[in-house]
Amino acid sequence: MSRIGKAIITIPAGVTITENNGVVTVKGAKGELSQELTAGITLEQKDGELNVNRPSDSKQHKALHGLYRALIANMIVGVSEGFEKKLELVGVGYRASHSGQKLELALGFSHGIVLELPSEVKVDTLTEKGKNPIITLASHDKQLLGMVTAKIRSFRKPEPYKGKGVRFVGEIVRRKAGKSA
Repeated sequence: MSRIGKAIITIPAGVTITENNGVVTVKGAKGELSQELTAGITLEQKDGELNVNRPSDSKQHKALHGLYRALIANMIVGVSEGFEKKLELVGVGYRASHSGQKLELALGFSHGIVLELPSEVKVDTLTEKGKNPIITLASHDKQLLGMVTAKIRSFRKPEPYKGKGVRFVGEIVRRKAGKSA
């Protein structure tokens, strides 16, 4: 069985972690994130290392132990290095452009899609002749970044016959054979 909760988190230089009334706040060069802790989960910090402790060995506490350890580890990586996801638009006439925090998509519908992005997410679009347009999203918050990329992908998921749609760069779409004549 996995014992993720017992793994020690190393704190990089420039990252500070504070716990106040069950709320963990992580500050770093890229920003600040906070997470509420429940079920008596406590943090122990010494010598640049962080340990997440649980009050008992009940099934609920074991599950939350691993969850909160993973969330805090992701927060530390986010404020020190940041996260980045790339989406690829596969299809004839599929386009993406951005102006500020507005992402404009043309995905084969009769209308364009305009998505207002949160201020924590930085967007960049790349369109090269002969290649599929690529949307690059970067943020210090992994959960928010995942939600935004999932929302963009939901506008036109990759279909199995021609492979058209919005997909992650490097994602493999299982293809189906069409009608047999």
